[in-house]
Amino acid sequence: MPGNTPGADSGRCRADAGFTLLEILVVIVILGLLIGLVAPAALRQLGGAKISIAHQSIERLSSVLDLYRLDAGNYPSTQQGLQALVTPPAGVASWNGPYLKGLGVPVDPWNHPFIYRAPSTRRGYDYDLCSMGQNTQENATTQDGWICN
Repeated sequence: MPGNTPGADSGRCRADAGFTLLEILVVIVILGLLIGLVAPAALRQLGGAKISIAHQSIERLSSVLDLYRLDAGNYPSTQQGLQALVTPPAGVASWNGPYLKGLGVPVDPWNHPFIYRAPSTRRGYDYDLCSMGQNTQENATTQDGWICN
């Protein structure tokens, strides 16, 4: 058996034993390019998802505020805030809550409290219910980037 002699293939095995430095560098460059192209798109999707969740949360809280108004006769004041949906505020006799499940008032997707003002500072709204988005300065002179009802 001519192919079964020990050491006959030893030269070929050593040449195919591993990858060259050039091959490894080419693979690293290709992976880097793929990550560079895919990562920004994935991050945009993540940002868009947080905005969508904020809109849905505001809609859900708006429905809960409407239930509160049906029971109490008006929306909670700015001083009472969204906490009035969890614990009965002073002076409200017909409170039938808690209106929210869980512990406390929910926060937006960026882990900031929702901004609630009643009456609204905007024309045509009974109250303002907003998320600051990624902007964390509540007293900012501009509300650009805020997500509101």
